[in-house]
Amino acid sequence: MVEEEGMARRLWIKFRNDSVFVLYTPFFVCLASGHLHSQTFCRCVSQDVYFLKAFAQAYQMAEDCADDDDDKSALRDLRKRVVQRLKAHDTLVREWGFELPDENIFDNARVKYIDFLLAVASGSFVGETVPGKIATPFEMTKVAAYTLGAMAPCMRLYSFISREIQALIHPDDSSHIYKKWIESYSSQTFEAFALQIEDMLDKLSISLTGEELEVIEKLYHQALKHEVDFFSTQPISQQTIVPLARVHYPPEYRLNIFCDFDLTCTAFDSAAILAEMAIITAPPKVDSDESEIQLVRMSSADLRSTWGALSTQYTEEYEQCIESMMDGTKVENFDYEGLHKALEQVADFEKRANTRVINSGVLKGLNLDDLKRAGQGLIFQEGCREFFEKVVKNDTLKTEVHVLSYCWCGDLIRSAFSSGDLDDSELNVHSNELSFEEYVSTGDIAMKIESPRDKLQAYSDILNDSNGRGNRLTVYIGGDVGDFLCLLQADVGIVIGSSSSLRRLGEHFGVSFVPLFSGMVKKQRELVEDGSCIWKGLSGILYTVSSWAEIHAFLLGSDIE
Repeated sequence: MVEEEGMARRLWIKFRNDSVFVLYTPFFVCLASGHLHSQTFCRCVSQDVYFLKAFAQAYQMAEDCADDDDDKSALRDLRKRVVQRLKAHDTLVREWGFELPDENIFDNARVKYIDFLLAVASGSFVGETVPGKIATPFEMTKVAAYTLGAMAPCMRLYSFISREIQALIHPDDSSHIYKKWIESYSSQTFEAFALQIEDMLDKLSISLTGEELEVIEKLYHQALKHEVDFFSTQPISQQTIVPLARVHYPPEYRLNIFCDFDLTCTAFDSAAILAEMAIITAPPKVDSDESEIQLVRMSSADLRSTWGALSTQYTEEYEQCIESMMDGTKVENFDYEGLHKALEQVADFEKRANTRVINSGVLKGLNLDDLKRAGQGLIFQEGCREFFEKVVKNDTLKTEVHVLSYCWCGDLIRSAFSSGDLDDSELNVHSNELSFEEYVSTGDIAMKIESPRDKLQAYSDILNDSNGRGNRLTVYIGGDVGDFLCLLQADVGIVIGSSSSLRRLGEHFGVSFVPLFSGMVKKQRELVEDGSCIWKGLSGILYTVSSWAEIHAFLLGSDIE
């Protein structure tokens, strides 16, 4: 039997995207590259003294609130470990190879976190996070749990960041000047300390009510936000590559963002949604005395059977198509022309499959208003909608956003984006269009984009139309074989999702798939060592991400002024 995850683990998983925004800060990208200015590093590390003092004080206050002797003893032990690290701080920094600045440096973002933590530990955290004030002795017993909730994510964050960076450093590399700092925070000793705090949080939260657990969740998230603010606002005096939209290119550059829709932006494929809508709205059976509109539609049972057969045939033939493209010998070097030629098979396959859909009549009789409502209810990938809202609502960024999609109904896409704070006029949608007569679909589709070749043509046409708008940087975000040519042509191609077909086909033709963070660290190193960092399409390198948070952090940072 698998043991249920504790409170601390669940909260870390829930809010882990916040840690991504810390990882992609200029501070940590530069540090990971080994080229962060030492003055910047020392300035940041000097703040640890105030941080550790606040932790020691908070543990003492939590111990005073606890009513169990074992809990008091555990909290006392945690406090002792912090005090020991505080006493050894200067020595530890020197062991890392640095000297702290003589003057005291007070960072506003760190002060905000310390004030927040001590307010929680005192039981008087009135504010946006948790309104109210704890006053009675019985209520004070909860404070220990609340305090741990405001401390645990900080230790877990340091462990996470250092391990992510350590994975990029060769064990024999002695030239990385921050290697000792990284090893210190990625060590088993520090991990044990982080786990001890999390175990204590789990224990203290066992007896809390659902409402009280929600308080801990809010405190945990607020603490992470303070950490994001702290590292995002660290003054960096050197040129960096992140966030890309703000710091890498001069103001005259325009950022062109291209994006796929199905399963890149959404959690579900639009084709299946359209088919399900047709099945649900179709009559259960067709009688001879029904209206003419109903007579031209299949029954819901026939539609489900027809769609099932179409889906099965598509899946089987798609796999055969992908396999046939890899019949030849796997190439060692990136072969764009070979891949481009091979993908012509996909164009023929997709055209045949779409023709079958049109001829089957499965999309006949759909109501346009129903389609728009379905679009408004589409579930987006976490963080996707927020990313585009940030992009189009910011006046300081010169951006164009284009959605290139195989979707059969552009109205579905436009209504999906307009359901939030976005206006569909702020996004340029390029897709196929379902045909309507008096707001009822005829089942025909005006096919505009149905193959990788078509997507590339649309991509090229857009760029040709914007030639007079100054220099540009192009980013393409996608995750399927249909996106391949655009991903490779863009200055920055970002792959999101886990398409095995994309990966296998790409590797067969010499495409390299590089995790985005490690790619950015390498680019930062090139910027320092070579004095330049060039983004250019057809490099054969695509960057992979696991979430929209990575894309947001890389392009925009934690926020845009």
